[in-house]
This record gives sequence, structure tokens and C-alpha cells, in this order.
Amino acid sequence: MQIIYILLSIAGLVLPLTQFVPWLSEHGLNVPLLLQQATSHHISAFAWADVLVSGIAVAVLIVVEGRKIVMPRLWLPLVCLAVGPSLALPLFLLLRERHLSTSGKNA
Repeated sequence: MQIIYILLSIAGLVLPLTQFVPWLSEHGLNVPLLLQQATSHHISAFAWADVLVSGIAVAVLIVVEGRKIVMPRLWLPLVCLAVGPSLALPLFLLLRERHLSTSGKNA
């Protein structure tokens, strides 16, 4: 499973950034424009609402599960939420699986 989590983490980093970096280079860090464009159509507002709720759910999972199994470096997947849940979740699952395998606990 670790290789799958690694591949998903890479995809979760690369795919969103291939869309954001060109926008950022064209507009700079123009937050009002970003919010306006992100919510300018119902379908884009739908997608962003989904990402927001997913991000909150992933943050809760990271904190609750990470504390429960006494995982180190929980800050890393939490910081990766800045890119998105598509990076943070598979990275957390990878770190969780590695932690469980080294601590002798079952996943």
C-alpha cells in the first residue's frame, strides 16, 4: 500500500499545482480575484465547497487518529492541506502506515 500512497501523494501535489502555478504567475497572489474566479460559477463553487469540507474532514482525521496512535510529525500532513486534501490525505495514510509498521501495531 505504501507505493500507492506515495503515487497518490505525488499526484495530489502535481495535479493541483499544474493548475495553480500558471494562474499565480499570471495574476500574482491576488486573493480577491482567486475567490471571485473560484466562485464565479455554480460548478466551481460546488467543487470548492467539496474541497473545503474534505479538507476539514482530513484535518480532523489527521489530528484525532494521529494523536490516538501517537504519531510524530502530524504538522507535515496538516501543512500539506495548503495544497489540498489530495496531497494531505495520502501523505497522512503513508505516514500512518509507516508508523504502525514500525511500532508493531496493526493497521
